[in-house]
Amino acid sequence: MEKIIILKYGELSTKKENINYFIKTLKNNISKLLEDINNQIYYDFGRMYIYVNEKDIEFTINRLKNVFGILEIIVGYKSNDLNIENIKANVLSLVKEKDFRTFKVKTKRSNKKYPINSMEVNNIIGGYLLKNISDIKVDVHNPELLIEIEIRNNEVLFYFNGIKGLGGYPVGTLGKGMLMLSGGIDSPVAGYLAIKRGVKLEAIYFESPPHTSEFAKDKVIRLCRVLAKYNASIKLHIINFTEIQETILKNISHEYLITIMRRMMYRISAIIAHNNKCNILVNGESIGQVASQTLTSMKVINEVVKMPVIRPVACFDKLEIIDIAKKIGTYEISTLPYEDCCTIFVPLHPVINPNSVKAQEYEKLIPYEELIYKAIKSHKVLNITLKEDNKYQDLL
Repeated sequence: MEKIIILKYGELSTKKENINYFIKTLKNNISKLLEDINNQIYYDFGRMYIYVNEKDIEFTINRLKNVFGILEIIVGYKSNDLNIENIKANVLSLVKEKDFRTFKVKTKRSNKKYPINSMEVNNIIGGYLLKNISDIKVDVHNPELLIEIEIRNNEVLFYFNGIKGLGGYPVGTLGKGMLMLSGGIDSPVAGYLAIKRGVKLEAIYFESPPHTSEFAKDKVIRLCRVLAKYNASIKLHIINFTEIQETILKNISHEYLITIMRRMMYRISAIIAHNNKCNILVNGESIGQVASQTLTSMKVINEVVKMPVIRPVACFDKLEIIDIAKKIGTYEISTLPYEDCCTIFVPLHPVINPNSVKAQEYEKLIPYEELIYKAIKSHKVLNITLKEDNKYQDLL
């Protein structure tokens, strides 16, 4: 027998006529993730199988834990001998290494020419184990050890309880999105949830030096590196927002500062997204959390772009968002005490029900189209990879 890693798809199996596209994308994503080790990958519509050197199995599993599209990760064993006596001997040799008191045998016979059906195999293997191992019994409802056997055309697979995968869709199957990424808790979680639905992300960050520091920008880069574990890499667009922000501060009533500032961010994000073939904007807005996230504010701010805006955490409360942030590894970074440009000029009494006409009138007081063009033309792009030992690459 030889060790093999087996992947179960879960949600992908519902795709019917499109399933090959989804599974092929998953295979390509995994191949890129494992390109630094020797591997072989093949698949059918029920399973994916990965061969690596035994010394690389733990490394491979740790990488696969961050791959969307996988329901379960299993270390299994493969034999080319379909003889039932050898199947019995192989199962016994494998389970003797395990500590259990109850078990169940579950056989899948995709080779319909095999002379023994699945139920018969279950009974044969179960009876053989009961005779050869003391103090164990069968429990078909809640076994400590589930022994799964797959009898295929030219091979038999053996495997046991697996590791839960992330589920979702393979990254890239649903196109590209532009994540509006601040240094806070919410937007990285929104990005993670968008990636889970198969969206390949780029990100945009608004800095405002000298009002925001290099530490704030570095925090965002670190957040991108965490998200890159799930997204493979992230192209980060950095916009210098200082002149726009100072112009708004000097010319517009303070209660509308946040509304106008967010409208400018949306315009810039939509242009950058369009230029990079992204289909949607993604952000971490949560209904009612701050003044700019009331329904009225969202409506007035959103109206400046035609591109769809996806808000994955819109209906989550803060504690739910924090729980996800801790799980994915962004919480400690997000809570570092470095302010972003959304928090440095917050007025004491921001409008919570802004008026669209009034917002447009305020915008006429500043040359915002010229300022937006200037900010986009001078923006920088970094390619953030998942490899922590690699310094991010400046693309422009």
